[in-house]
Amino acid sequence: MPFREVNSKMVEATVTPGVRLFSQRGAMLAYRGEVSFTPNVQGGQGGVMSMVGRRVAGEATPLMTVEGNGTVMFGHGGHHIEVINLAGDTLYVEADRLLAFDGTLEQGTMFMGSQGGVMGMVRGQVTGQGLFTTTLKGRGAVAVMAHGGVIEIPITPQTPVHVDPQAYVAHHGDVRNKLSTALGWRDMVGRGSGEAFQLELSGSGSVYVQASEEKL
Repeated sequence: MPFREVNSKMVEATVTPGVRLFSQRGAMLAYRGEVSFTPNVQGGQGGVMSMVGRRVAGEATPLMTVEGNGTVMFGHGGHHIEVINLAGDTLYVEADRLLAFDGTLEQGTMFMGSQGGVMGMVRGQVTGQGLFTTTLKGRGAVAVMAHGGVIEIPITPQTPVHVDPQAYVAHHGDVRNKLSTALGWRDMVGRGSGEAFQLELSGSGSVYVQASEEKL
């Protein structure tokens, strides 16, 4: 895997000849060796619709293609970074959470309404995370960004996980999501923001949750 965690807010990527990486534009902090950075308006593999933005279909996430021979340091905005290794499965992640990822991964998008029907669409309207989410599939590594660090929580058929939608970062596996209402639940845990929604994830896989309700 090309990523090595330098600290909680920085990763180092190994770039080798003939192998591409993709990163968010502006995420390069420093590099060594012969490395080139090319704007990629097509969003990597899969064309412009493969990297749909947070709110509107067709709003492509700006990426750079990284190629050459050397090492590159990545970080962005002082956000915490989590490296997720995929072994042939699919990662579902908000496009603006992506810091960098293997160019070998197959990119796509998923309409959130296809998981959870109408409530999937409501999730996008309520959280501002958009009706579409990005998918990365295959064998490789993905570096995602979050506020306050990330914890991976297993999801099993016997134990679905309920997540604050604002704290959701990504998930992988055979997982279905559904937005449910729970009036007063935030008041009970001391937040009292007036939002009364939980994101319920069920099936088999994992969900990544950040230690904050802040958006990127």
